[in-house]
Amino acid sequence: MTAARAPIRLGMVGGGQGAFIGAVHRMAARLDGHYDFCAGALSSDPARALASARELGLGADRSYASYTDMVAGESVRHDGVEVIAIVTPNHMHFPVSKACLEGGFHVICDKPMTVTVEEARELRRIAEASGRILAVTYNYSGYPMIRQAREMIERGDLGRLRVVQGEYAQDWLSENLEESGQKQAAWRTDPAKSGAGGCIGDIGTHIYHLISFVTGLEAEAICADLSTFVGQRKLDDNAHLMLRFKGGAKGMIWASQVAVGCENGLQLRVFGDKGGIVWRQENPNELIFSPLREAPRRITRGGHAAGDAAARLTRVPSGHPEGYIEGFANIYTEIAAAIFAAREGKPVDERVVYPAGADGEKGVAFIEAAVRSSAAGATWVKIPAAIGEGLR
Repeated sequence: MTAARAPIRLGMVGGGQGAFIGAVHRMAARLDGHYDFCAGALSSDPARALASARELGLGADRSYASYTDMVAGESVRHDGVEVIAIVTPNHMHFPVSKACLEGGFHVICDKPMTVTVEEARELRRIAEASGRILAVTYNYSGYPMIRQAREMIERGDLGRLRVVQGEYAQDWLSENLEESGQKQAAWRTDPAKSGAGGCIGDIGTHIYHLISFVTGLEAEAICADLSTFVGQRKLDDNAHLMLRFKGGAKGMIWASQVAVGCENGLQLRVFGDKGGIVWRQENPNELIFSPLREAPRRITRGGHAAGDAAARLTRVPSGHPEGYIEGFANIYTEIAAAIFAAREGKPVDERVVYPAGADGEKGVAFIEAAVRSSAAGATWVKIPAAIGEGLR
C-alpha cells in the first residue's frame, strides 16, 4: 500500500459500552480495510469512555473525556484522525458535527443529521465553507439490489413512475421498554434527545430517503397521521403517510415500531407505466421485476441479470448472502473513495454515491413536515426543498 493509500484515520464520538450503532459503524468501517479506528470520545461519562476505549484497543492517549477534547487533541497530532463518525443520540449530532467540521475533520453522521432544519442548513454551510465531507449514514442505500433498482429506473425500465409504497415495520417498542431503563428505548422515546419525531425520525426517515434514492422523485407535500399507542410515551410509535411528488406520482409510507411479529420489515415497491419492482430488506439479495404484460423476473445479487451498479458493490458470488453489515460497509467505502480523492486532490469517481448533507437536510425536513401535518389533523403540508444538490 502506498503512502497515499494508507488507511483513513477514523475517530468516533459516542458508540461506547451499551451502544448498538457504534459497533455497526466500526464493523462497516473495517470490512474493506479503508479505515483505521484510532481515537474516540466514546461516552459522555469519562470513566465509561475510557473503559470502552480499553475494550476496543485504544490507547489512553487516544481516549477523550469529551468531543471538544477530542477535536482539540487530534487536531494537533501528526497522526490525528481525518474523519469522525458521530453515533450519539440525535440531539448531539449538530453540536458535535459542527465542532468536528470547524476543527478540520470530515464527518460521517448517523441519521437524522440534526433535529431541526435550521441546524441542518447551518451544518451544510459550515461543511461547504470548510471544504470537508459531510456524509449521513442512510445505510440501506448501500445494498447492491437497491443500486440495481436505481439503475433500472434511471434507464427507464419502469417507464413513467406512478406509485411508490414504502414500509418499515418493527415490534421492539410494542411494550413500554423505556421504563425498564433500556438505553436504546430510553433516548429514542425522549423528545429532548430524539427530537420531534419518534418512529418517524428513527425509521420513517430511512424509507423516505430510500424512496428518493431509488426513484429520483422529489416529494413536495405530505399528509401524516402519527400515533402513540404505548403508555404515556411522548413521541410517535406508528406513522401512516401519503406523499405527492413533483411530476404527479403518488406515494405511501407506513412506519411502525409496534407491529407485533415484525423484526425489521423494510420494503419498497415502485410502479410505473411499463413495470414494477419489489425489494425487501429481510431478503436483500433479490429484486422482483414485473414488466407490463410479462411474468415477474427474479434478479439476484451477483446473478446474470444484475447490472453494473449492483456489481460495483457486490463482494462474493451469487448464492452467498450479503446483508446489513455489507450494505453499511458499502456506504463507508463510497465515503472512503471521496476522502482518498480529497487527499490526492483528484476528482471523485462519478460512480461513487453516498448520502451527503443535502440528503440529511431533506430527512429532517420530512420529519418536521410529518409532525406539522399530524398536529394539524393530518392535513396536507408542503415539504421544504433542500438547497443545492443531494447525493454526492
